[in-house]
Amino acid sequence: MKRRRFLATAAAVAAPLAVSPLAAAPLRTSMGVASNSYLSVKRIRDPHAFLEMCHQMGAGGIQAPLPTPETASKLRARCEQLGMYYEGMAPLAGEDPSACEAQLRTAKEAGALCVRTTCLSGRRYETFSTMEEWKRFVADSRAKLARTIPLAERHKVVLAMENHKDWTQEELLRLLKEFESPYFGLCLDTGNNVALLDDADGFVEALAPYAVSTHIKDMGVEPYADGFLLSEVTIGAGYVNLKRAIELVRRHRPATKFTLEMITRDPLKIPCLTEKYWITMPGRDASLLAAALRQARRHKPMQGLPWLSRLPKESQARDEENNVKTCLAAAREQLGLSA
Repeated sequence: MKRRRFLATAAAVAAPLAVSPLAAAPLRTSMGVASNSYLSVKRIRDPHAFLEMCHQMGAGGIQAPLPTPETASKLRARCEQLGMYYEGMAPLAGEDPSACEAQLRTAKEAGALCVRTTCLSGRRYETFSTMEEWKRFVADSRAKLARTIPLAERHKVVLAMENHKDWTQEELLRLLKEFESPYFGLCLDTGNNVALLDDADGFVEALAPYAVSTHIKDMGVEPYADGFLLSEVTIGAGYVNLKRAIELVRRHRPATKFTLEMITRDPLKIPCLTEKYWITMPGRDASLLAAALRQARRHKPMQGLPWLSRLPKESQARDEENNVKTCLAAAREQLGLSA
């Protein structure tokens, strides 16, 4: 009797364990995750490992660096198996375009919906000290676009140029019209151009027709002595109207994917009250400055913006991970991006 009672008890305990993996499976969202969400602590570069990690979190896809040419087809097959999308990342073509062409071939083999790229890796107001430097950058960027877009057209790979705290709204519109092509568009970042004093909601309204890719992010702001602080915050904790942004992109570009870029880091200083900030933007309307400073005062968080560097290392890694997971849940529950 004792043996039978023991076996019955063991079976009852074991039964829930048999189904626990299914119970623990994450709810899925159609929103993907950009690998740049892990710039501060994890610094993920391998697209294969990143795909598996994001699948475990319930994400709908990834934007990540290109795989090696030898593993591109493997990445494509795994994406298809998981029902996830992949967007690549690569630089514009230099004077020798052969490296760029090889990367576009790899992106095509990997099944990339597009390749996200940038003209500037840094920030305009920090990178350039003279108008001459800025003009050289503009000429160099136009030359790179002129070399890269024909390659994208040849290989039928969509090039998605991110607004990366380099071009103002008006400048971006001119570039997109000048280089108009079905294989060239914008990786529309919903927060970056706040750093150049563009209104976040107005920017999306103007640029949504060109959005072939996205970086969905919410933004927090608060004043500081030389201007205002700007920080990515979890979806719903900032002031960007992301529901409206998604509605506008869907209206103009129904096939475009929504990809989270949640960079957990210290707030960025936007020194818009200093002379250097304006060196490359002398013609900007002063009303933009006034509006940006009003936003910083109006939307200042009661507890202030989060500072990653003030946390212990183990807490930094935990916050980076938890912020991405929180945003994925918010995408599903608040933005209607269920799988």
